[in-house]
Amino acid sequence: MSTRIEEQTRAEIVEAGRRMYARGYVASNDGNISARLDETRILTTPKSVSKGFMTPDMMVVVDYEGKKLAGDRDPSSELPMHLEIYRNRPDVNAVVHAHPPLATGFAVAGIPLTKAVLAEVVTTLGSIPIAEYGTPSTAELPAAVRKYIKAHDGLLLANHGAVTCCRTVMTAYYKMETIEHFAKISLVARLLGREHLISREEVERLQGLRGMYGIAAPAPLCADPSELVATDQILCQVLEAPEAGGSERLVPDVATSARLVPDVASTLRQASRDGEIRLTYGELTALIADAVKNLR
Repeated sequence: MSTRIEEQTRAEIVEAGRRMYARGYVASNDGNISARLDETRILTTPKSVSKGFMTPDMMVVVDYEGKKLAGDRDPSSELPMHLEIYRNRPDVNAVVHAHPPLATGFAVAGIPLTKAVLAEVVTTLGSIPIAEYGTPSTAELPAAVRKYIKAHDGLLLANHGAVTCCRTVMTAYYKMETIEHFAKISLVARLLGREHLISREEVERLQGLRGMYGIAAPAPLCADPSELVATDQILCQVLEAPEAGGSERLVPDVATSARLVPDVASTLRQASRDGEIRLTYGELTALIADAVKNLR
């Protein structure tokens, strides 16, 4: 790789880190970013540095075994997770790991983002499962990620955060933005009591449009999700998209409707006066906590 391209890659990592910090996807020294330089070297963020205050010279060059080749600092302790992704995804040139609050909330609650709710997410990411919990900075985390990474460009990490990968640093970062945006919309819809899912037929149509948008799918949708067997690696995507049985493109999510929280609805009606809802901070916090418990 030429010096100019390496300089550009360093600048992109700094910019992605700055955006992650500005959006609250990381705090303190959280998160890490890496990018392939060539067939023997990877550029990665250093440990113990806030992602909002990095400079290009802080980056560390390592080989594909994690051995440091250049740099004044040590690489992130979560580098093994990045290396595992590169080993299993030769099409991937960049990896981003962060702790976006809403998406991480879903990961902590054990709720994957696998429902076909937003056309843009179906097209760009498809399904966003949860990788099993692994202690950060140990071999457990790469092993958990390995199971899903061949079929997915974005994962939630149980009780940890999220990780995305793509061809460039900025496109991997944008996928992280998409996951957090999706989590926010999904949470709002569930708090409101229902979701309308995109039908299976429409999902297949959206998947077919990926080529027109220049978006490469990491894996096809599973033909029959009910027959998916938990193996060493998942090679297709499970996306919750019901059969419409007609020309409908949106289908009510029966499971979500059945979990509509009556106490929330009742409280909101009681709190409403003159068409305006008035709640104290404590009342709102209690409502959200009760609603999340009912979503599980």
